[in-house]
Amino acid sequence: MASQIESHRSGAEIINGDAICRNKSIELLEELGLPKGLLPLEDIEEFGYNRDTGFMWLVQRKKKIEHTFKKIKQTVSYAGEVTAFVEKGKLKKIAGVKTKELLLWLSVVEVYVTEASPEKVTFKTGTGLSDTFDAAAFALGE
Repeated sequence: MASQIESHRSGAEIINGDAICRNKSIELLEELGLPKGLLPLEDIEEFGYNRDTGFMWLVQRKKKIEHTFKKIKQTVSYAGEVTAFVEKGKLKKIAGVKTKELLLWLSVVEVYVTEASPEKVTFKTGTGLSDTFDAAAFALGE
């Protein structure tokens, strides 16, 4: 995964330090029209975004963290490195994010909102399953 980040470093905006990385990731989600609490990572070492390729990454100090979105009772695991290609309303080819369904951890490969219903967020897994939730469940601090 590090090689994927390395291949997108040239020309990327790269920021270090937890507070500013959190702010930058929230700004990017907002710019994309996605809920600001979608990436509740902790102790972020590095945030990078290459506008030319649409590639973004977040590197945490910890190997991984788990976060439960209380409004929807959904537990999500974030690896030490989270990467995605971004475009308006969408994170795609996501790496480093898994959701717990029953007893299985499934990789989340895409998250998107549509212009027709921006109040809904859809998550697609590597198995092709998808689920849609109210965007309010992913507000900051939820």
